[in-house]
Amino acid sequence: MAIQAHLVELERKHKVLENELHQALLHPSTDDLRIAELKRRKLMVKDEIERLRQVTTETIH
Repeated sequence: MAIQAHLVELERKHKVLENELHQALLHPSTDDLRIAELKRRKLMVKDEIERLRQVTTETIH
């Protein structure tokens, strides 16, 4: 069950990053490096979510 709780937390973090990125993109004055960093962090969280889902699926089968 610990993996499931971790997945929920990662999904929450992904949503927060998505919202942060959206807000940054709305402001033309936002630094391109900031946008790139948000995209990178969001992708890292997404990759971790997918990895954990795959591990969870493999242990069930």
